Amino acid sequence: MTPEEIAEAVVAYAADRKAQDIVQLDLRGMISYTDYFVICTGRTDRQCKAIHDAIYEGMKAEHRKMPRRVEGLPEARWILMDYLDVVVHVFTPEKRNYYRLEQLWGEAPVLAVGVGSA
Repeated sequence: MTPEEIAEAVVAYAADRKAQDIVQLDLRGMISYTDYFVICTGRTDRQCKAIHDAIYEGMKAEHRKMPRRVEGLPEARWILMDYLDVVVHVFTPEKRNYYRLEQLWGEAPVLAVGVGSA
């Protein structure tokens, strides 16, 4: 799979679990450690975990891709999944507002916006 295909699959899995405000940022040429960020919001920590589970299981079962690492799963307020070329951020609304990754990477082209918005 290409990095863009991985990001698109992640967006689809997140949307399937009703993630809100899904954003796919194209970071190619801006940073060296990844090509894309996928950022989304779950209404609660429980929904964030469900979004993580959908992405993890879908990527594993359908694409034979496992994240290099996962962080934040126990508290599930900001879950980071590192697929090398794609880094996934699943936030609760409070954590997403606090970290504001979209503003930090404001110059990055946005490839998906609002997928699954309420």
